[in-house]
Amino acid sequence: MHQVAAIATILLSVLIVTFILIQGRGAGLGSAWGGGGETFQTRRGVELIMMRLTVVFIVVFLGVSIAALLLK
Repeated sequence: MHQVAAIATILLSVLIVTFILIQGRGAGLGSAWGGGGETFQTRRGVELIMMRLTVVFIVVFLGVSIAALLLK
């Protein structure tokens, strides 16, 4: 059971990183340090779905991590 939790943790972490990188806002690396934030946009369509999936994956990751900790 510990191996299943470890594999799920690795898979979820890769998915979370992928979804976060896909959601990148702004025109480039300058936006990572505060530039390019002059306008506010609401998320719609695919962006909203990606954001919600990211949150779901983070919550599942937390649950799997806690379960793996308790199973030791």
